[in-house]
Amino acid sequence: MDRPKGVRAAPKRGRKTFWLKQLHTWHWMSSAISLVGLLLFTITGFTLNHAAEIEAAPVIAERNAQLPAELLTQIAPDDAPDARKPLPPAIATWVGKEFGVKSGGEAEWSAGEVYLALPRPGGDGWVAIDRASGAITSEATDRGWISYLNDLHKGRNAGTAWKWFIDIFAAACMVFAITGLVLLQLHAAKRRSTWPIVGFGLLIPVLIAVIFIH
Repeated sequence: MDRPKGVRAAPKRGRKTFWLKQLHTWHWMSSAISLVGLLLFTITGFTLNHAAEIEAAPVIAERNAQLPAELLTQIAPDDAPDARKPLPPAIATWVGKEFGVKSGGEAEWSAGEVYLALPRPGGDGWVAIDRASGAITSEATDRGWISYLNDLHKGRNAGTAWKWFIDIFAAACMVFAITGLVLLQLHAAKRRSTWPIVGFGLLIPVLIAVIFIH
């Protein structure tokens, strides 16, 4: 006895419906996760591409201070070769409070000076301590919020947490793109312009790279 044609077709339709729901779920979830990041990286992609036209005048602030005598002995001059190591904890704490900076990184120790670089997104800075006198000079450079966002785009001096954010954001964008591609394939039969448009999106950067970039 022959089975009705719909009996075999039903499981196939059921599987397709299941995967469509899964793809739509992953697509909207990844788009929700990456939405703000996409806006940020889109805007900063524009500002980076026009960095020469969007110039900012850096604001430089200099300060001077004197290391307390009870801490000076911890960095007294010696005959040790130049090295890179953190400031002693007590001095790092004092410098952090005095100048409002994060002073836990590695410093450059030479015979006469301890130099602590303080790079950050959108600016720069440093603290230099004279090992003999304890005289401290600091400088902080602020290049503005556009430079700050551009540095976030590049991951420049943004720290470990931001590095993890970029990795997670990139993974979400990949899921968003791949699920979108599969959804395009599933709906392409009813939308004949799908693959020509996708191909056009691929062709444009390829032609620009081949013809105009040397």
